[in-house]
Amino acid sequence: MITISRRNALAGIAAAAAVATVASTALAAETLKIGAIGSLSGGGTAWGLAIKRGAELAIDEVNQAGGLSVGGKKYNLELLMYDDQYTGQGGKTAAERLVFQDKVKYIVGPIGSNPVLSAMEVTTPQKVLLMSNGYTPKILDNEHKASYNFRFTLTNLEYAPSMMKWVKENLKVTKVGILVPNDAIGQSVAPPLVKLYQDNGIQTVVDYYERGSKEFSPLITRLMAAGIDGFDINFNAPGEAGLMVKQARQIGYDKLIYQMGGPSVPEIIEVAGQHSEGFISYEMFDFDAPSAQPFVKAYAAKYGKGIINSQTPAFYNATKILLEAMRRADTVDDTTKIRDAVEKLAGYDAGVYGPVRWTGKATYGVDHQLALPFYVVEVKNGKPVTRAVLSVD
Repeated sequence: MITISRRNALAGIAAAAAVATVASTALAAETLKIGAIGSLSGGGTAWGLAIKRGAELAIDEVNQAGGLSVGGKKYNLELLMYDDQYTGQGGKTAAERLVFQDKVKYIVGPIGSNPVLSAMEVTTPQKVLLMSNGYTPKILDNEHKASYNFRFTLTNLEYAPSMMKWVKENLKVTKVGILVPNDAIGQSVAPPLVKLYQDNGIQTVVDYYERGSKEFSPLITRLMAAGIDGFDINFNAPGEAGLMVKQARQIGYDKLIYQMGGPSVPEIIEVAGQHSEGFISYEMFDFDAPSAQPFVKAYAAKYGKGIINSQTPAFYNATKILLEAMRRADTVDDTTKIRDAVEKLAGYDAGVYGPVRWTGKATYGVDHQLALPFYVVEVKNGKPVTRAVLSVD
């Protein structure tokens, strides 16, 4: 016969009660959906994966710590992402699904001016928060001064003056070739870049390609015939940028190839292979820095060593900032309060870039542009090596 002492019986009852309490708490936790938009197909796929993985890492971190506590409630976070195919229509369709079908109130991404502007047609009237990245000034200009969009990486208006100074002093180019997409975004981003070169005494030759192109040799040949001594692949998506580097070398262009925007060095190395040697680029993150190692290790644990591009920590950062703003606003429903809390997050450190600093009012009419340090890297022996650390004024 098995006997149970009163002490053991009470201990068992207490343990059972504790288990029941934990189970009850877990059952009581609500699911909070975080939307995401990004390219999971086409030339911008690497950027879409960066959005997805950056957001997933931030969400995993919160869920593993017990969830998001806001307003006396506990929330388990769920990421819901749609492919924008790196197109404007894709961005709008994805935003419509998230906002009207899935009822999300905040979206991480997209990347790319066309997808962002198109998504904003849906999100801004509905007061849905958008944590995005696109180069065109229209994303944050005065007409959107009351908008719910924040930009988490630098554009050429922020980094180009410092980068141009470095290019002028170190690369000594005199005539630069530039390829941009033949659409409204390419035509809006190219003129400021051309003016910046001209203001620094550097000539430019600009040509246009159709989105989705895979063959750039004829255009590069035309740039070479114009006598360029530098080829700036600027803000082009990783797939197209890598092909430009590869094809330029294959047809005999042996002068400088560099990038004034569109950080995606690992993907360019992957596409261009040995032809990427000597390629110089602007980059947003130093993965070798001691402060980056917790993030790098977390990424490797979840996805393997693989390729990490610098948009990944950017959208990890964006997601952490969004969640912290919810905590401080003490709401997951009032997006105006959450937006205001994001604006007041100066000094908050999500763990990858240091304290938050917003800028942009002088340029766009609103401080919704995140200010970050950035890096100049050169591909040596198949790996990006930091040559300089620059800052935004």
